Amino acid sequence: MALKLYNTLTREKEEFKPITNGEVGLYTCGPTVYNYAHIGNLRTFIFEDVLKRVLSFNNYKVKHVMNITDVGHLTGDRDMGEDKMENESKKENKNAYEIAEFYTIKFKDDLTHLNIIYPEIFCKATDNIKEQIEMIKVLENKGFTYKISDGIYFNTSLVEDYTKLSHQHLDSLKEGARVEVNSEKKNPTDFALWKFSPIDIKRQMEWVSPWGVGFPGWHIECSAMSIKYLGTHFDIHAGGVDFINLHHTNELAQSEAYSGQKPWVNYWMHGEFLNLKDGEKMAKSTGNFLTIQSEFINKNINPLVYRYATYSVHYRKQMEWNEETLPSAVSGYTNLINRVKSLGKDIGNVNPELKERFLESINDDLNMSKAMAVVGEVFKYGISNEDKLATILYFDKVLGLSLNKIMEESIPDEVIKLANDRLLARKNKDWSKSDELREKIKEFGYEVNDMGEEYKLIKI
Repeated sequence: MALKLYNTLTREKEEFKPITNGEVGLYTCGPTVYNYAHIGNLRTFIFEDVLKRVLSFNNYKVKHVMNITDVGHLTGDRDMGEDKMENESKKENKNAYEIAEFYTIKFKDDLTHLNIIYPEIFCKATDNIKEQIEMIKVLENKGFTYKISDGIYFNTSLVEDYTKLSHQHLDSLKEGARVEVNSEKKNPTDFALWKFSPIDIKRQMEWVSPWGVGFPGWHIECSAMSIKYLGTHFDIHAGGVDFINLHHTNELAQSEAYSGQKPWVNYWMHGEFLNLKDGEKMAKSTGNFLTIQSEFINKNINPLVYRYATYSVHYRKQMEWNEETLPSAVSGYTNLINRVKSLGKDIGNVNPELKERFLESINDDLNMSKAMAVVGEVFKYGISNEDKLATILYFDKVLGLSLNKIMEESIPDEVIKLANDRLLARKNKDWSKSDELREKIKEFGYEVNDMGEEYKLIKI
């Protein structure tokens, strides 16, 4: 059964055909780690996790790369304003590297709470400065750059199909309204590849380059790191819709100019916004946002309720989060859990007809609301409870709702908490803490069986 995905580049739903048979190169834009990720950001990461799971469900081996932006993203987005990392470090009275490390860990914790599978490769912008400089040097040698007082810029007028991803008209594009226009630029759409450090200010994050001491622009990191790990031609690039017109358009222009390879990426996929009541935008820049901690953990609500809630709206449609959404999601998720519990603990065989219907749903551009309808059908289907349970747990490979953990609910809450804390420690590569928590779990009479991104508790 063919997998079909909506491609922003062509504005069509297309049959997915990998570059290499049985393998997929996937790059997803990660967070700028100057603050907590809000649940709108995390909706995009859930969509990308579903994409990865669906690819795996279709027997593809996925190489997933995600960047961590810890330098170069300015408050104005269009290369003016303060660096978000340095700006936040002043507010919190910490250095920029401490800010980046703290919020990177918190972001990874959010991924774990939402049962989002970690990428095979996390890559930080600050760990790949050399690669970014080398890429800019190639673009310079090819004649795509020019120098002005504040940095080295990419000349977008030299790219005939600059707006092929955004489908915008060039004459309609203007610089961001939050910062003043840079009059030195040759074209309003030109963007910084390398920014010079201010002469009178010592930045916390700056490096020596052929053009002077400074730091990379926001867009160059994703091009340099994706090409480093996935090559000059890979399958899928994904992110939020807010990246289409600027970040991804600029990535695409500089990457194809660098390598001469067209296309650089075959499929571009984007998740829509999560808004607050009456379409009000959720944004870190205004402080108007909700986090997993504030909206779920502090209220003693399982964060997987949020993952479940996102399945009610297609990833390419805007979703609203208001005072009615949370209780409705809690009710729906609780009902699903109770129905799974009612099936008992004996696991039979996956039903082939239901499996085919589920596959048809997820392969239709990740139609999760339709897939959840198939989940509902399982409970009514004329098969044994054992086969129903096997089918539901099989579907959960894509759903990611940790339904297998229901079987462990007789285990004391304290043991489960220790096991979850240990999982976080392992993901953060804190092996000493992981070993310490394993021993504490043993004191309660349980052994932890690690299963990749998950675990199973066994009575000893």
